[in-house]
Amino acid sequence: LKTQVIIEQKTLKIICLAHGKGKAHDFRLLKTSGVKFAELLKVLADKGYQGIAKIHELSETPIKKPRGGKLTSEQKKYNRKLNKLRVVVEHVHRRLKIFKILSYRYRNRHRRFGLRSNLIAGIYNYELSLKA
Repeated sequence: LKTQVIIEQKTLKIICLAHGKGKAHDFRLLKTSGVKFAELLKVLADKGYQGIAKIHELSETPIKKPRGGKLTSEQKKYNRKLNKLRVVVEHVHRRLKIFKILSYRYRNRHRRFGLRSNLIAGIYNYELSLKA
């Protein structure tokens, strides 16, 4: 099973979770989940979301290395700059994976996976509000 996490970068709160089968591609999961972004919202995504610019204009993804080629120094600088902004998201993923349900194979009933992952996201948001 796959979980897609949408996070607000300034407050680090989890806004939305989407769930799908593990073999589904990240971008396909985004399209089928029905998540819509506001027009003025800037979306920072990883390489798994290539093509999101067709759906949302204010989105940024890292530049992929062309097959058999190399990235230019400007492209590498752009990727580093984007990854410095996205590292916050990876820290939230780490905090969620402390709960082993999201880091290991889920062996319980698949119907309850969404409920349990939403509860974990709620616990994370609650802990965040206590620190603020």
